[in-house]
Amino acid sequence: MIQSTPSVFQQQIMDVEEQLRLAMLSPDIEALENLLADDLIFTSHLGQVVSKQDDLAFHRASVFKFQEIEPSERQIQAREGLAIVSVRVRLTGIYDESPFQNDLRYTRIWCRTANGTWQVVAGHSSPVQESAYFPTHTNPSNID
Repeated sequence: MIQSTPSVFQQQIMDVEEQLRLAMLSPDIEALENLLADDLIFTSHLGQVVSKQDDLAFHRASVFKFQEIEPSERQIQAREGLAIVSVRVRLTGIYDESPFQNDLRYTRIWCRTANGTWQVVAGHSSPVQESAYFPTHTNPSNID
């Protein structure tokens, strides 16, 4: 895979993606409050629609206890005040006292706020399954 040096814009998005990853691991509720838009729409890999309030409640109650969040295969598309991120993530942890391990692909839409910070306004996750229909390919714009 050819890796290129990220632009300033891509680096900003990679930085907020890392802040989100660390906030989920901690969990750091204050950081999550700042990184998630009030009107967040997130669709889980089970098809459930989750709001910001739902997500924060899960973290406050320690329903999810992430042990590892390992991103790879990240792609970033830039638009004026908007970034679209596709990233593969290997998750391990505890959900409601049961261990879990998932390999998911997340799509997140980041929007720049009026004060210049970035927030996730929408997202979706899907389980990764190798498929003969859509073989993986190398994208020279991959950041990771």
